[in-house]
Amino acid sequence: MLTVVLAWLAVLAVCVAAVLFGQSTRVAPRGRRRSRVGRIGLFLSLSGPWLSVLGAAAADAVTGAWLAAAAVGACAVVLTAVLGFVLSPR
Repeated sequence: MLTVVLAWLAVLAVCVAAVLFGQSTRVAPRGRRRSRVGRIGLFLSLSGPWLSVLGAAAADAVTGAWLAAAAVGACAVVLTAVLGFVLSPR
């Protein structure tokens, strides 16, 4: 049980770090509107990590595999943050 709690605390820590990392994509270029891909990248950078954690928690509730879903959730958080960063223009 302690392992599961520590795993989910680690997932939340990774999520907070990913959201802070995603804040670097928030600054819009001056005088230009964001492209559609840029808006998707911004959404993935800021909201994607939280949605990944919620999705992993929902999968945990359905399957009961708390530890495995925490690991998948951490990987999903990192993937969405990096994908959002790549898609957003700098």
